[in-house]
Amino acid sequence: MQIQDKNRRGVLGQASILTLTSVSTRTSPVGRGKYVMEVLLGTPPPPPPPNVPALKENSVSGDTKILSVRQRLEEHRTNEPCASCHKLMDPIGFALENFDATGGWRTIDAGLRIDPGGQLFDGTKVDGPASLNQAILNHSDMFVSAFAENLMAYGLGRVVDYRDMPVLRSIVRDAARDGNKFSSFVLALVKSAPFQRNMTEQSSN
Repeated sequence: MQIQDKNRRGVLGQASILTLTSVSTRTSPVGRGKYVMEVLLGTPPPPPPPNVPALKENSVSGDTKILSVRQRLEEHRTNEPCASCHKLMDPIGFALENFDATGGWRTIDAGLRIDPGGQLFDGTKVDGPASLNQAILNHSDMFVSAFAENLMAYGLGRVVDYRDMPVLRSIVRDAARDGNKFSSFVLALVKSAPFQRNMTEQSSN
């Protein structure tokens, strides 16, 4: 059965992922942007520079103006050490801002209408989860490679390194010949030398 709400389709519409990429009290466009870049596209952003100040939280005393998460992030990235990386991550996260910290749909944050618009690193304009999903599909080669690498790491029980790259590329090629079905990735991984060697070593212990 196909999900009717186009904003809920795919992993980025799942409450589990949206909660995982939030913080305890609010959403985290940075965390969500980093997740998409690292896990879905295989292009992790560089680590933050040292001594970067934390994002300002809204005051509970009411003595300062209440700002939306987007407004606070825009203020935060006026610091030049922060701006270059946030330029990559924030537009991805802003596209998911209609989802609250636990994945519920909303249109208002801190009394202001949410603006999910932005421009990705390749110039693609997005305005919500559906257009973000399409933008990721436009980089399907990156997505497929990242998926295969994550699956391989899971199957081997370790981090994939440069020595695994030839095998990883062969898994991607084999799956592509079979229409990139999930079962094709799994079968290609199970047949691979690193997986077979892993199983042999485990059975001999």
